Amino acid sequence: MGDTLAINQAVAPPFPARDVELADRTVTVRAPEPAGTELPPALMVHGLGGSSLNWTDLMVELEADLAVEAVDLPGFGYSPAPPDGDYTLRAHALVVSRLIARQQRGPVHLFGNSMGGAVALQVAARFPHLVKTLTLVSPALPQLAPRSSSIHLPVLSVPGLGERLVQRFSRADPTWRAQATIDQTYADPASVHPQRMTEAIAEVRRRDASDHAHEALLQSLRGLLASYRDTSQTRPWRLAERVVCPVLVIHGRRDQLVDPRGADRAHRHFADVDVVVLPHCGHVAQMEHPELVAERWREFAAKAGQGAPGPDRADTP
Repeated sequence: MGDTLAINQAVAPPFPARDVELADRTVTVRAPEPAGTELPPALMVHGLGGSSLNWTDLMVELEADLAVEAVDLPGFGYSPAPPDGDYTLRAHALVVSRLIARQQRGPVHLFGNSMGGAVALQVAARFPHLVKTLTLVSPALPQLAPRSSSIHLPVLSVPGLGERLVQRFSRADPTWRAQATIDQTYADPASVHPQRMTEAIAEVRRRDASDHAHEALLQSLRGLLASYRDTSQTRPWRLAERVVCPVLVIHGRRDQLVDPRGADRAHRHFADVDVVVLPHCGHVAQMEHPELVAERWREFAAKAGQGAPGPDRADTP
């Protein structure tokens, strides 16, 4: 296992951000400059309450292997709120698919963490011609029972009550709120580099100044939880059965939000899947141990090869 990042070791600053115009909206994307256009393209999708900054360290690790980009989903990071107010998983997935198609970068190696994993699954199932491989880090897919540490999420989804609770939480000190998030998502909160902590606090303060951040959080959470209750043919685990590209699922053994014991469901539903459980990681392995995630991805990619999936059963972005 790789060593935990030493707190006195320099870390890379966030990659430059740029706006990408889609048909009816703008999204913000971060990527190295100049982008490695000769390398296979990759796109990374953050989780609930996160942003493209959640991928900085993994992007650094994979910069020599992939032309890496990370997107701010609508309403998160620097991306404006969606003009139609739609924060469902399918709406987020449609934006991601349009981003890939707009930049003519597909098929891409698609990564998703937590809610971003649920979004990435939708993209891979609905638009298989756009995805070469799918990597899911602690994906927020339906579980048999919620974890005790995440029992507050259904409460936040209750209309009216969720708004009041988020408003109350937003009045707490930004440093305390950033630390609370790290405590819940890292196996070892003490390993967070001071620069990353400074960035996390600044992101909390920036969200506080936004007129749509709370709405984006609550409505995306409600969209995510709605997928857990879905019994249709497009429910998440049924969509997993439609994915034709190779899939890598990474769980953290000490994840407080997504139960790693549910990893066996991935074997039952994905046609071509590798599952890895990292023993000393929490919910955001790509942030806590990016070197391990990069190493596992390289092993997976070498095994999977570079064949792109065909357009069978593809929706239109």
